[in-house]
Amino acid sequence: MAQTQAVPHADALDGIDVVITSAYRTPTGKFRGSLSDVNAVDMASRLVFAALERDHIASKCVDQMILGNVLSAGLGQNVARQVQINAGLSVDGTAMTVNQVCGSGLKAVRLAQSAVLLGDARVAIAGGVESMSGAPAFAPRTGKKTFDTDGWRDTLFNDGLNDAFEDYAMGVTAENLNRMFHLRRAQLDEYALDSQRKAAQAWQAGWFDEEVLPVNELAIDEVMRPQSTLEILSGLPPVYQQNGMVTAGNTSPLSDGASMVAVTTARTAAELGLMPLVRITGYCEAGYQPGLMGYTPILAIRRLLDRCGQNIGDIDLFEVNEAFASQAIVVRQELGIDPDIYNISGGALALGHALGSSGTRILTTLIHNLRRTGARIGVAALCIGGGQAIAMEVENLGSCKKLEGKA
Repeated sequence: MAQTQAVPHADALDGIDVVITSAYRTPTGKFRGSLSDVNAVDMASRLVFAALERDHIASKCVDQMILGNVLSAGLGQNVARQVQINAGLSVDGTAMTVNQVCGSGLKAVRLAQSAVLLGDARVAIAGGVESMSGAPAFAPRTGKKTFDTDGWRDTLFNDGLNDAFEDYAMGVTAENLNRMFHLRRAQLDEYALDSQRKAAQAWQAGWFDEEVLPVNELAIDEVMRPQSTLEILSGLPPVYQQNGMVTAGNTSPLSDGASMVAVTTARTAAELGLMPLVRITGYCEAGYQPGLMGYTPILAIRRLLDRCGQNIGDIDLFEVNEAFASQAIVVRQELGIDPDIYNISGGALALGHALGSSGTRILTTLIHNLRRTGARIGVAALCIGGGQAIAMEVENLGSCKKLEGKA
């Protein structure tokens, strides 16, 4: 997004308000698709380089890089540091890689917020990257010799898709929600179809044009399934339990992708001539039972709103990660969120769930949807494998209203 406009709401910004001045993502590649031959480090490096160039952010101004990445095996030391240097940023800066599973990208933004607020960085790049296609297998060490191994295991399943406590796939946690909230298979399939429809319409309308930067000649989300119909979805077999309802059609697809935001204070943005897009106005995390991890965003969002002195009606747009249709339905239903303001350009069921990137991906989409619609307050939230959730609130600084609640 070109940095050509005057800083909006300058009178409403305090110098220490933490703002986001850039927000971009790659298209999401399907598993073993167009981005499968792009190393995760290279993917994120290309995105960061292109984003800073597009928004005229001098590399010497960026002091810190914080990236979420879950499937780090085989990528080399500190993915974030590699991206920082490969993207042309100063070697004098510092970098940290974060693994909070699905919440890694949004946690990276929170850490960047802390860094600029505490004076550890003037400008920090926060984001995430995941190549699920590139996740290797590993062999546990056995015997006394350094390279003795016995049996191969898949890091994609072991480190990304399997609950470490219950020792079952994440999809089983969605089945747990189905039973707990008496969901019907038709509800899941109808929700999944709606997500596909909204994503396809958003692309056709140009809604993603400002947030997506092409990689490897891929310019559109490759994981979308616009040809889906209820007939097709209802005919798919359950994946995780014999009489279950979770299928490949109502589950987010395995994906490759990267996303990033530039985080700084309002004062530094003014000094550097950067245009704040949103300011961060709230944040919260929550924990719950690992087997019901999809329920946890409800707790995180409730706590966030309580901290901000707000209620559901004060929020204009929600972006909630759609790991499974079951979880997305339960969050919307239990919080009483209007479907018209919930994942308005589709969600992860259509756009993919590249684990380490997803937190920043949904925040990026939220920021651009707020700017495009003129809406004022938005919340991004994700469930996290292991029974956690994360939520962040931002205010659109290009809207015509000012935030009245507390940050």
